[in-house]
Amino acid sequence: MDEEVQFIIDSTKEAMDNALTHLNKKFLNIRAGKASPSMVSAVMVDYYGTPTPLNQVSNVSTPDGMTISIQPWEKSLIPEIEKGIHEANIGFNPMSNGESVIINVPPLTEERRKELVKQAKAEAEETKVGVRNDRKQANNEIKKAAVSEDLAKNLEIDIQEMTDRHIKKIEDSLALKEKEIMTV
Repeated sequence: MDEEVQFIIDSTKEAMDNALTHLNKKFLNIRAGKASPSMVSAVMVDYYGTPTPLNQVSNVSTPDGMTISIQPWEKSLIPEIEKGIHEANIGFNPMSNGESVIINVPPLTEERRKELVKQAKAEAEETKVGVRNDRKQANNEIKKAAVSEDLAKNLEIDIQEMTDRHIKKIEDSLALKEKEIMTV
């Protein structure tokens, strides 16, 4: 197999792997009812006039499944952290004890769980479309490449198998996320 063909296959696999990685990152931001530091990953804090991610000015942990504890490295940042959480509009009400900021994560309602499952399904479908577009692009590049008709057919079969494997991984990830969201 010549270098051009190998490049097409490698770049297609890389694109499909990246789509899967992106989906898993998206899934981390979909709350499944259990407190997680990633729930506040979008929070920015005004640190001496510079918007700074929360995890760069404090230690974020989850002492239990319903609480997020934010321990700032400088106590003077507590009001800024609370303000940042409110401004991030993530639906949490922070409380301060003078030492740290505590967020109680309310349990999800059945209706909210169903909304989150819909959101997860939409993300998974978007990823599947991306993988299929990667397949289409690879097949077009193979047609342009100077290869025999037999080799082109075999490569298209290989790329279809690669696509099927990635679609299966997407569906498996979605099933896991759905189970995680619906588990009370």
